[in-house]
Parts: sequence; structure tokens; C-alpha cells
Amino acid sequence: MTATKVTGNRFKVSSLWPTRLREHQISVPAALRRAGLPAAFFQQEKIYATTAELFAFWRAIGETSADPAIGLRLGAEPRFERYQPSAIAAVCSRSFRDALQRIARYKKLTCPEEIRVRTAGDEASVEFIYLEADETQPDVLVDLGLSWILSIGRRGTDGQITPLRLELTRAAQNRELLESHFGCRVRFKAGRNALIFRTSDLDRPFVTQNEELLKAIGAQLEAELKERDSGADLGDQVKHTLKRSLAGKRPTLPQVARELCMSARTLQRRLTGADITFQQLVEDTRRELAHHYLKHSTVELNEAAFLLGYEDSNSFFRAFQGWEGTTPGEWRTRYRSAEPAAA
Repeated sequence: MTATKVTGNRFKVSSLWPTRLREHQISVPAALRRAGLPAAFFQQEKIYATTAELFAFWRAIGETSADPAIGLRLGAEPRFERYQPSAIAAVCSRSFRDALQRIARYKKLTCPEEIRVRTAGDEASVEFIYLEADETQPDVLVDLGLSWILSIGRRGTDGQITPLRLELTRAAQNRELLESHFGCRVRFKAGRNALIFRTSDLDRPFVTQNEELLKAIGAQLEAELKERDSGADLGDQVKHTLKRSLAGKRPTLPQVARELCMSARTLQRRLTGADITFQQLVEDTRRELAHHYLKHSTVELNEAAFLLGYEDSNSFFRAFQGWEGTTPGEWRTRYRSAEPAAA
């Protein structure tokens, strides 16, 4: 499914899918029922799906379609005007490597999905990784994604790219169909779902290179990416959430993750990537709130301990001593004595 800017475990689903699926004689209502999704799913102004819902939908497509090549056909879209902006930008790139890097970068806008390109000697592999997946990817979705990558490479090089092999985790089925579509041998029961190219293929120039169109489309996508990256810092988002929920309890990472519309795994991964820990953010939040409460004479010290989520006032006193080198009471007295001079 195509996707644009989202947060957490959500994909923005294209409203073009019902039309495309009907063109392949697929009953969209039947697929939605089988996937356990609302009948009005595609009638929403903005359509979002979690990874589990995405998988359920594409699994239902595979189960309701009589065509074993349905994923391959959907991935090999021949009409350029139907490409999503990031795919158009990829086709307009300088080379296959440039196209893959561009798509991988733009996938930041479609979290929680990544395109991973790895090179090892003379081979380069391309994989789709769903970061929030708790189950295996539906075969149709695997076929669609890898067929889509190949279609971009073939379109850009005027058919000059042929993969070395296709690796699939599924048991052997439809071998002749898959080998005919991808033009290479298939390795079933593999450890990953990946399309393997020659490393030299990555540097094949694209005959479809179009700098003018690329600048027009790329500018928009880069602006969206910059907007997302320049948004509120993740640490600040976590601290803001903690401040709303600390009173009388200590929120856990999974609880904060739910408030931020993401899984605990995603939050932990992003915090690790930012080189900060959840415990550090909890302590920073408590320290900031402690200063706020102590500046207000109506808040007693034991009440402040409760509001900061400590089990008892002694725990709060020890933590505060570690932060400021003095007790909460002494800090409050100093603040009050300094307040008139500051005024």
C-alpha cells in the first residue's frame, strides 16, 4: 500500500486501491469483511491502517483473488501516472542505486516500514522490513513490494536489469510463475524475503532520468521529510506525556508509547537511536516538575513527592539531593529569598 507522513504504527492508505483492485476482478467489500475491516474503510477522508490491519487486508486479497499472480501484477504498475510521488522521484533518478537510496529515505515518511539495501561482494539485496510486524508478511504483500522494486529498475534502465535470484521464506509454490515474472531462479524456504541483484546493477544509469521533474517532486517530499524531522523532539514528546500522567504513579514505557500512538518497541528503538533512555527522561521530567512545585508555596513537600510519582517522600528527598546537592526544603527557601532580588 502506498503511504505518506504518519506517526507511530500507522500507514496512510491510498484511496486509489479500490479502483485498482476492481480492475483485477477483486471484490473490495469481500476483502474488507475477510480482513475484519469496516465496510466504509475506503470512504474515510484520511485512511489509516496499522501493520496488523495492513497485513490482514493483503492476506484477504490473496485469499479472495483467484489469480496467484495478483501481487506481482499490482506491483508491476505499467502506468506511470499512477506511481506515488516517491516512486516517480525514484524513476527520475540518476541510477538504480540512487533510486533505491531515494526510496529508502522517503520511507521515513511511511514508518513503520523500511527498505533495506545491503551489498556483499558482487551481490546486492533489497528487502522490505515491517518494524511493527508480529507475524509473517502476507505472500501477496511480499510479491507486490519486490515486483514494484523490479518494475522501477526495469523502467529506469529500459529493461536492462535482471535479478540474480529471488529469496522467499514460503514453501515452494508457483515456481514457474515467479521465475517467469522476475526472470531469475527462486530460492524457497529462505531466511528472508529479498530480491538479489548484481552489485554492478546498482550503478546502471536510468534512461528516465529527469532532473527537472525530480526537483519538482523531490522538493515536495524533502519538505515533508524536513517538516517531520523538525517537529517536536522525541524526548520533549515523552516528557510532555510524562508530565500529564506522573501524579500518584510512575508511567511505564509501554504506557507512554500508547499515548504517543506507537508501540513500546518503536519508542524504545527511537530513544536508543537518539542516545537517550526512558529512565533519563523520567528523571529529567521529575526534576523540572519538582522545581515547578517547589516554587509554589501551596504544594507541601510530601505532596510534591506524590505528584512526582515517588513511593514515599524519602525517595523524593534522596533524588532531589542528587539533582541539586541540597534538600527540597532548603532549595525552596533559597528560591524564595532570591525572588525579590530577581524581581
